[in-house]
This record gives sequence, C-alpha cells and structure tokens, in this order.
Amino acid sequence: MSHFLSLRRWLAPAALCLVAGLAIMGDAGAAGSTRFWNLTSGTIKEFRLAPAGSTSFGKNQCENDKDGTVDHDERLPIVGIAAGRYDAKIVYTTGRACMARGLEVKEGKVFSIDDHDLKDCK
Repeated sequence: MSHFLSLRRWLAPAALCLVAGLAIMGDAGAAGSTRFWNLTSGTIKEFRLAPAGSTSFGKNQCENDKDGTVDHDERLPIVGIAAGRYDAKIVYTTGRACMARGLEVKEGKVFSIDDHDLKDCK
C-alpha cells in the first residue's frame, strides 16, 4: 500500500507539469500561426503578398505547404509577413491568375479569400 501512495504522490505533480507544458507550447505556437484559408473554388499553386498598393510581391507562400498547393478549404501557413494590409497575387493550377486587394492580415490569425474577392483574372 505504501508503494501505491508513493507512486500517487509522484504522478500528480508530473501530470500537472505535463499539462502546464502543453499549454505553454500551445500559446507559443498560436503567436506564429498566421494562416491563409482558401475559400476560392480552385487549387492555388502560387500565393504571393505585397503591401497594399505596391508591386513588391514576396515569396511564393505555397512553398510552406507539403504538396506545394492550397486546395479549396485548405489553410496555408504564412511565413515572414507582418500584420497589415496586403494585395495578393494568386495563380491556380489551371494557369488562371487573379489579384485580391486590401486583405487585412493579423498576426496569429486566419484570413481568407473567396471567389468574390478575386479581381483582374486572366
């Protein structure tokens, strides 16, 4: 019986530390988890952001996805982009290219684009 009580005294603090550690890791991951949610009807192979009104487009964010594309209803991690307003250049796997302007990006949040946001498609 004393062995059981000693084991029980050890397990409670260990479990508490594990739960606290997981909570801290979850908060740390949330801070850098800005994501784009593709609500358009197509699969995107190129997604680049530029400060609103400029043509200074950054890297292809689709490179952050394991298969290099963003399907409909898929979320894409966004890397190296600060909070602000952006224009997006989007190229679909079909070759169709479109713009979406004035997107509000907030650090650690999800932003989306749907078909109604697309402009200047070619």
